[in-house]
Amino acid sequence: MSEGHIPVLLEECMELLGRAGLDRVSARVLDCTFGGGGHSGAILERFPACRLTAIDRDPEAAPRAEILKGLFPDRFSFVDSNFGELPRLDLGGEFDAILFDLGVSSYHFDTPGRGFSFRFDAPLDMRMNPREGRSAAEFLERASRVELVRAVRDYGEEKRWRRVVQLIEEARGSGLLARTGSFCTLLQRVLGAPRPGRIHPATQIFQGLRIAVNGEMDAMESALPAAFDRLRSGGVMAVISFHSLEDRIVKRQFRREAGLPESREDNTPQQSRQRRAELLTNRPITASKAEQEHNPRSRSAKLRALRRI
Repeated sequence: MSEGHIPVLLEECMELLGRAGLDRVSARVLDCTFGGGGHSGAILERFPACRLTAIDRDPEAAPRAEILKGLFPDRFSFVDSNFGELPRLDLGGEFDAILFDLGVSSYHFDTPGRGFSFRFDAPLDMRMNPREGRSAAEFLERASRVELVRAVRDYGEEKRWRRVVQLIEEARGSGLLARTGSFCTLLQRVLGAPRPGRIHPATQIFQGLRIAVNGEMDAMESALPAAFDRLRSGGVMAVISFHSLEDRIVKRQFRREAGLPESREDNTPQQSRQRRAELLTNRPITASKAEQEHNPRSRSAKLRALRRI
């Protein structure tokens, strides 16, 4: 919808969500991650009979939602909220299709002042909703060791997490944790300098910090089952994830709803399982080579979908 924003796996999403019968006048769609409005806009254009409700906690998403509201005044509504609040939101009943496009939108990475990217020197903020919570800089200065370990080791999947956590604790009060540039330079003491053609060594830690600051894993754990409960019989839920932590949660939730073992370690007796859905994707759908070349953000995207029975 918006210039500079390219929705990931768009055609694949349209095909899967379309299986819910969105051509019906009564059809309702929930986009839990409005972002740039690319998926929402495409759904409203592709299925001209459906109505769509979108959720986003980023205050900068509201003006983009207003544009879509002007184009589809009777079919589009916007809710200013975190999708983690889904269990408590009154959205007016059930939906035929529900979409999550997880992670960070291109707007977050491309807006220097938001502090999501080490490509720009800016205050280290990283909050998807700057109106609440601790900034990333405040988190680094005040978080407990347990919180730091979770961010760096668990969410950032950084093997040198002990040295990184110690480095952060030693840098407190120095001002080096206040900005993306100085924090990135600090990390190079442990991780080394970036090398041409390689992923930047700070990438994983920036990811882990962002996840911790925004409570992304907790929001997913809360929202996915709540979203499924709002799905009508025959309805389709699709989720796009961008890293292994997200995909693992989605995979396990979907397999649980399909009455299948969540993982190799799941020894729950079959008679104790409840089959409430069928998987539409036994393996995640990934972007084609052409899409990856056109939109590099799609390279790590994985799309899973199920249908409620």
